[in-house]
Amino acid sequence: MIRPKVPTMPQPTGLVTPPAVVEPTAVIPHQDTAPAPVTPAPAAARPTVQLTPGAVVALVGGGTAVVLVVGAVLVSMLLAVAVTGVSVAICALVIRSLINTEAKQR
Repeated sequence: MIRPKVPTMPQPTGLVTPPAVVEPTAVIPHQDTAPAPVTPAPAAARPTVQLTPGAVVALVGGGTAVVLVVGAVLVSMLLAVAVTGVSVAICALVIRSLINTEAKQR
């Protein structure tokens, strides 16, 4: 049969470099200096949004349309699941009836 072969570590060939020697260095403590004063950045001048009555009507109309479309999609999905469930239940009743009548005839 097929047996896996475990690879063996070959002996190093060629030049082998010795491990590098790490020499410790002197640690110089950091001298604390006073932090520079922080000045707050000036606030960006943002224009305010002004809604006109036409824009408000457009926003309300768009929001209503989105809610109606999403609601219609969700209701149609729920209806599809309900119809599928009813059809599966009817199929189960028919199959059970066929099996019971077959058993009674024997």
